[in-house]
Amino acid sequence: MKKITPNPPTSLFTVNENLDPETLLIQASETLASLDAIITDLAFELDGLNRQKLLGSQQLVVLGGLLVERVLATLVPTTDAQPFPT
Repeated sequence: MKKITPNPPTSLFTVNENLDPETLLIQASETLASLDAIITDLAFELDGLNRQKLLGSQQLVVLGGLLVERVLATLVPTTDAQPFPT
């Protein structure tokens, strides 16, 4: 019996192998900035220990964003670079 349907993908998410490092870093930076906004909004809806955990997570996201921005600035130096939003 012949198989009619194609094989499913081996992974759920993939990143295009042909993307340049600058594009990848920009996308990572924008993803982290979005996560920062989500966490900030959610943290201010909570109190106590849960809020503290989210704000601690937010600091890690911001640190990750700063690291990505630093690498991006090193690879593609510009005078109008926008820092990761804090």
